[in-house]
Amino acid sequence: MGVPVPDLDVVRESYDRVADNYVDMVTTTGIGDVRAHPWLRAAMDVFADQVAGLGPVLDIGCGPGTVTGYLAERGLDVSGVDLSPRMVEHARRLHPGCSFRVGSATELDLADSSFGGLLGWWSLFNLPREVLPGVLSSFASALVPGGQLIIATHVGDDDVQRTEAYYGVPVRWTTYQWRPEQLTALVEQAGLHPTAELRLPADEHTGPGVVLVARRD
Repeated sequence: MGVPVPDLDVVRESYDRVADNYVDMVTTTGIGDVRAHPWLRAAMDVFADQVAGLGPVLDIGCGPGTVTGYLAERGLDVSGVDLSPRMVEHARRLHPGCSFRVGSATELDLADSSFGGLLGWWSLFNLPREVLPGVLSSFASALVPGGQLIIATHVGDDDVQRTEAYYGVPVRWTTYQWRPEQLTALVEQAGLHPTAELRLPADEHTGPGVVLVARRD
């Protein structure tokens, strides 16, 4: 059973509008590609090593499939799902060896103990604060014992209303920022055991961020 989220259609339409520019940004600048960021690549490599052989992996909010494709190159049985049909079109074009589908993190109805690994890689920050705990609980249930969740998101105290993104494209979405300790508490409440945390300072492209890895015992 899904978790209702207000204005989901508005968020979907916004990401459809920015999809082309986002893909151009990733391919021309490397922003959003873990290959171009040594610490993010290292975190993803460790995650890949930890979940190898545990079962399929799902990249939730995969965008154009950049991370999905990277994990597939590492030999994982990985697929992607994204709210935006246009993002999924790009993912299928750029990574034809992977499977992608349209869907929301709030409506996946994942079977219990069905995945070795799950990702929410800078893809959960549009979920309202009251919605994220239920989504994380569904992720925890979907992991096999020993399975791992890796999430990354923006750090801060504010809910930021976005009206444009990726070279000035009009959008309507809210970026819900979290403190690392708040996110850790939510992951623990969901029934997972945090195993690693990587804090990222602000740079010229984005504000501070955090990568959190957790395991189902």
